[in-house]
Amino acid sequence: MPDKVSFLFLGDIIGRPGRKALKKCLPSVIEKYSPSLVIANGENAAGGIGITEEVGKELLTEVDVLTSGNHIWDKKEALVYLQKEPRLLRPANYPPGNPGKGTHVFETRSGRQVAILNLQGRVFMEPVDCPFRKADEEIEKLKAITPVIIVDFHAEATSEKQAMGWHLDGKVSAVVGTHTHVTTADERILPQGTAFITDVGMVGGYNSVIGLRRDQALKRFLTARPQRFEPSKEGIFFSSLFVEVDARTGKALSIKRVFIAEEEDGDG
Repeated sequence: MPDKVSFLFLGDIIGRPGRKALKKCLPSVIEKYSPSLVIANGENAAGGIGITEEVGKELLTEVDVLTSGNHIWDKKEALVYLQKEPRLLRPANYPPGNPGKGTHVFETRSGRQVAILNLQGRVFMEPVDCPFRKADEEIEKLKAITPVIIVDFHAEATSEKQAMGWHLDGKVSAVVGTHTHVTTADERILPQGTAFITDVGMVGGYNSVIGLRRDQALKRFLTARPQRFEPSKEGIFFSSLFVEVDARTGKALSIKRVFIAEEEDGDG
């Protein structure tokens, strides 16, 4: 049995263009890096906001686990889908009584167990339960199963994400920030062995405003009026993070941003 496991974490998938970019780019990235598992944030995969069972099933033929965030509730059918698909996570720190769960333990082909924990921030977002205390609570339970724990922290404020990284340094294998769709260049392994990045970015249209059509986003800013948004179909942006972890200790060994950007989608 190998002494290390690795994972590829894909940024927020934005609508059909994001799913198209994933299918085009992911095979070559997997061939190059051979990750033990692939995780993606899928909360915006259906029409640019929310997820449906049809879209979830489509994505889970390409990736192993789907995380999410505040938009997981935007499609009503997701409430039922969360109940029956354990590989689709919602933030663990939503109040009790909500459907779905915030953790999943995945077994790699080599027999290693990897735990995924999904959390949501509170700064500039809904007033959910404390993600820091929930993290401590869930990690204590997951540690009894495996030392390899990956956290998707879906949050708006960079300060809150960095604070979570430091809070969990040495307690988990990686803290991966999602939600803002803009890849940050601060990937590092923290002193106690936790891989960290403030935001892994997105998978969607390259010529866009956080994955949305530029004209619609500009109209919203120029008029200050409500605006319907659609995913951008212009170009391809595939942003992800590759991390290797010591399977015995759970400490990160390496971290690397992996991204592909194309002005055109390549389909003529």
